[in-house]
Amino acid sequence: MRPLLSWAGWRAVLSQTYSPGPSAGYRGASGAQGYVRNPPVGTCDLQGELDRFGGISVRLAQLDALDRLDAAAFQKGLQAAVQQWRSEGRTAVWLHIPILQSRFIAPAASLGFCFHHAESDSSTLTLWLGEGPSRLPGYASHQVGVAGAVFDESTRKILVVQDRNKLKNMWKFPGGLSEPGEDIGDTAVREVFEETGIKSEFRSLLSIRQQHTNPGAFGKSDMYIICRLKPYSFTINFCQHECLRCEWMDLNDLAKTENTTPITSRVARLLLYGYREGFDKIDLTVEELPAVHTGLFYKLYHKELPDNKTMKGID
Repeated sequence: MRPLLSWAGWRAVLSQTYSPGPSAGYRGASGAQGYVRNPPVGTCDLQGELDRFGGISVRLAQLDALDRLDAAAFQKGLQAAVQQWRSEGRTAVWLHIPILQSRFIAPAASLGFCFHHAESDSSTLTLWLGEGPSRLPGYASHQVGVAGAVFDESTRKILVVQDRNKLKNMWKFPGGLSEPGEDIGDTAVREVFEETGIKSEFRSLLSIRQQHTNPGAFGKSDMYIICRLKPYSFTINFCQHECLRCEWMDLNDLAKTENTTPITSRVARLLLYGYREGFDKIDLTVEELPAVHTGLFYKLYHKELPDNKTMKGID
């Protein structure tokens, strides 16, 4: 096992990977690198990236020989860097620590760093350097669950399941949590197929439930979205691990039964209204539009607008 790097060793490694020129400091704005200029004796250079808000991001995974760096050396280097960044008017420090280097969390915490969030292989700590209370944005505060109300208009039947692992086996729509980067409609279609074996197509968004301090969301907030789906297959082959029962139920029966959840009953009545009066009365349809960030797009859900000829006062 290789020995941990001493102060001199760490400084030598970093000086080999990055050697500032005579005008040492920050270069440019977003994405520029920042490091400690003329570090005091016994300290080392610590690199970071300057963001467009004036904050510094330090990614320990990008430092060489990190596995041989001891916690005391890291603490001194970070303290020197923070002092300089504060003197230069930087707003905050974002410290990204790989899970295998978690020994650096305690030294950072002793300097005032706090947890911001964690991923499967790393944690991110922050230190506010600006005046007053921290104005850094919090991490994602909601989890997103999506269910699919698969309605067959030709038979007026709707696909429902009973969860195997619930205390009360009530009828509900199949669904589950949305995966990172997954569109709402895609989640509904995927979850329906995984739970019931039914293939379907997204048609519209029907309802959104927001709940705070949800025990099922680790005490965070929860968004539960129900989509209207059109079936393309009808033979049920449900997942035995997740579902106790699965069937096509008459929509009117679902709206009347007491053996269902309040939100399922409400959406069943909403679907009945849409079936009788036209789904345009209840549907929130989707359109993909370009985002302000170059190359990115977003999905916008809203009631369909009438054509310009029928909208008075709009050219």
